[in-house]
Amino acid sequence: MDQKQLTWTRRRLHASTGLPFVHVFFLPVLPVSLTAVSASRRSLLDSRAIARTLDRMASEIVTFAGGTDRLLLVGIQRRGADLARRIGATIAKAHGTAPPLGALDITLYRDDLETVGPRPVIGETHLPPLDGRIVVIVDDVLFTGRTVRAAMDEIADFGRPARIGLAVLIDRGGRELPIQADVVGERLSEVAPHDRVDVLITELDGTDAVEVAPGARSAT
Repeated sequence: MDQKQLTWTRRRLHASTGLPFVHVFFLPVLPVSLTAVSASRRSLLDSRAIARTLDRMASEIVTFAGGTDRLLLVGIQRRGADLARRIGATIAKAHGTAPPLGALDITLYRDDLETVGPRPVIGETHLPPLDGRIVVIVDDVLFTGRTVRAAMDEIADFGRPARIGLAVLIDRGGRELPIQADVVGERLSEVAPHDRVDVLITELDGTDAVEVAPGARSAT
């Protein structure tokens, strides 16, 4: 029904019922641009790419440690701990022995605790004996370096490793401290300083992915 027919119909309804006559105008419905919606988040790695990257990282960690005899993986809560477990399982499959695992919650060791937003829930810290071990800290994203510094401070309170290394799934640059990773899954060069890099993992998020969300800086 076009606008002229609609107006004629409503005039007849008004005449027969006495109800007030109101002009109704219909605006065209514009389709929502899915491209505009999806442009707010950018996908960097899917589940297959993450699996391949972790396999490579596992091999490089064993090389860094000179074998598995003294290797100890320590994941930073929360996602770093789950990534450490996956890397440990890959090492066990390739070398027949699984390295011991530890986990750190570094919340109370951060030097910027008052500036990182709402205080997160404090997780569990558990560490096997560290003395003489080659400890590889595992985390999801390396950014400012303050998380890693806090992790090393906490490790120093628990023991004296022979060596400490760092393995990260994503190195996004933007360091505020002179800290570099020994094993890197992917290095990013096209991330704005205030964008957030999100690592999603099945254990916590129901899927594996690495995405960039604009305008929401994280501190790691």
